Amino acid sequence: MTGGQRLMRVVVALILLVMIAPIVVVVVLSFSSASYLTFPPPTFGVRWYREYLGSRDWLAATALSLEVAVSVVVLSTFLGTLATLGLARLPRMARMLATGLILSPLIMPVIIVAIGVYYAFARYGLVGTPVGLVLAHTCLAVPFVVTSVGASLAGFDRRLEMAALSLGATPFGTFRQVTLPLILPGVLVGALFAFITSFDELVVALFLSGANAVTLPRRMWEDLRYALDPTIAAVSTLTIVVTVLPLLWAHWVRRRAG
Repeated sequence: MTGGQRLMRVVVALILLVMIAPIVVVVVLSFSSASYLTFPPPTFGVRWYREYLGSRDWLAATALSLEVAVSVVVLSTFLGTLATLGLARLPRMARMLATGLILSPLIMPVIIVAIGVYYAFARYGLVGTPVGLVLAHTCLAVPFVVTSVGASLAGFDRRLEMAALSLGATPFGTFRQVTLPLILPGVLVGALFAFITSFDELVVALFLSGANAVTLPRRMWEDLRYALDPTIAAVSTLTIVVTVLPLLWAHWVRRRAG
């Protein structure tokens, strides 16, 4: 191993350490038995996990976030998959324009998207409702589904669809029996990213949740500003677990597909 390779490994290790260290600190703090955030903790325990499980506000916010995220997964996966299939059949220039419009929520700053969604939804009374959150988060999640399914379609042989149609299959039967099984890994990965996008989203939730539809990230934000205690470390650790597990599963799906 050359000196340059050793230096590169050290640099990579330092970058990973800087990125992982805050997460490790939060996880350690979540097991503290102290009444305030202090590192290192004087003693360890699961006091703050019990506080979380015994809090009606925290559990209600968690349940709402899960309900919204599951709804977003269903809606964004359906719309994103259909959009990707439609994009693949457009002329090149039209496909580039439509793709840019669909992926614009990934390009625009989230605060701009949140302001636009707030003013649009306020007219129809959707601010402060779970429906408004689902629709807004779907706008943010669809680009991830389109990107993931589009990657699967990049290596798809359209002649397989033509062969199925020539043998008497209906368009829906062709999609169900030929197209969907081949792009299914991309669909599943897109659905997982849609779930993570919705479950972890804060900026749009700050604008739309109001007082009646408080999501878990919004509840964490309020606790961090007004009533900081180690419960937020326990909630953060659980959120990390809920986020990391789907990512690991998505990586496993990608490897199997490869």
